[in-house]
Amino acid sequence: MDDQTALETNVSTFSRPSELKITDMRVCHLRGLPMDASIIRLDTNQGISGYGEVRDWASPTYALMLKSRIIGENPCNIDKIFRKIKQFGHHARQGGGVSGIEMALFDLAGKAYNVPAYQLIGGKFRDKVLCYCDTDSTPDGKSMGERLKRRMDRGFKFLKMDVGIGLLKDVPGTLNAPPEMLDTNTIMHPFTGIQITPKGIEFLVDYVRQVRDVIGYEIPLAADHFGHITVESAIRLGRALDPFLLAWYEDVIPWQFTDQYVRLSQAVMTPICTGEDIYLKENFLPLLQARAVSVIHPDLATAGGILETKKIGDLAQDHGVAMAMHFAGSPVSFLANVHCAAATENFYVLENHSVDLEFWDNILNGIPKPLIQDGYAVVPETPGLGFTTVEETALRDCMDIVRGGGYFEDSTFWDNERSHDRLWS
Repeated sequence: MDDQTALETNVSTFSRPSELKITDMRVCHLRGLPMDASIIRLDTNQGISGYGEVRDWASPTYALMLKSRIIGENPCNIDKIFRKIKQFGHHARQGGGVSGIEMALFDLAGKAYNVPAYQLIGGKFRDKVLCYCDTDSTPDGKSMGERLKRRMDRGFKFLKMDVGIGLLKDVPGTLNAPPEMLDTNTIMHPFTGIQITPKGIEFLVDYVRQVRDVIGYEIPLAADHFGHITVESAIRLGRALDPFLLAWYEDVIPWQFTDQYVRLSQAVMTPICTGEDIYLKENFLPLLQARAVSVIHPDLATAGGILETKKIGDLAQDHGVAMAMHFAGSPVSFLANVHCAAATENFYVLENHSVDLEFWDNILNGIPKPLIQDGYAVVPETPGLGFTTVEETALRDCMDIVRGGGYFEDSTFWDNERSHDRLWS
């Protein structure tokens, strides 16, 4: 018996990473989560599989169209594959396919090397990740405060709510808008002409005051969903809400308008946050270089995946900006976020929309539950993203029959999807 054979006889070799190849991609469509999602599974020639997620209303087609480009690749060559496919992503939810595949590659590579995903991007800065709890609105501030207080009673130490024109539409005299503009959300904010009247600002100030009267000032409370208002109205509202010490004003303006973000950030005293619709690190740079935001808020499931989101965080850190993380999907991408957050020094807090869904934790096996305990998610120390398998029964309970497809059904239709993809002659 030679030395190598003797070694392998006495040591459990988890896999042969250098010989690992992707052999298939399959998808399972889900409903019943905060936003619809699709879980993708990458299978290999060594019998191990990796899971990722295409989430938040992003079509799984964004991932399936890339199947022919990754079959035969070694999933441990994550950066090589990412550079090959990243051209097929774009801003908003169009980055979901690339990001979901990248998650699955980290799950596979971690399993192949028998290490948690965070080790593959440089190790961790923390053992647990602070989570904030997004909470649906109620019409009056007192009941909203009571709803948030119940979150605090469950252990959450960071909260978020909506403050904006959605609370004003049934209150006469609070909004000034051109005809029909209040009935659409397809027109970008600067072009709507929607303004909040003094009465509307007074209503929202009183709303937030009632919330703070219930929950106090010790707990960070962020604000989102202001509506498609002009930057001038955003500034007037922001100044009026500054005394309530909100953690940030989120996505008040479309992220593309850096100059307007500069105007807003210089006019108010509350931190300004955006980023959930931005794909790839270089597209955060204009906001960072202009000192237009205090907090960036990428969505790992659409920004490019685990490593790209860590790079986004590192880029923000170079500019003195913290990174919170937007999330509204299944536990698969939640764990991807946890690994990234653990490995990013300037990480701030991770979003979660699913604390009221009893089945949510049960979608995965082989991981401590609940996934969020006392307001934190513990960073897994098990291989890959940290779970052993997806739970077939739990997935079947929320499978999306309307979209077609079943439980990771055959996807050979996509095996030969080809085009001339090279970006240079």
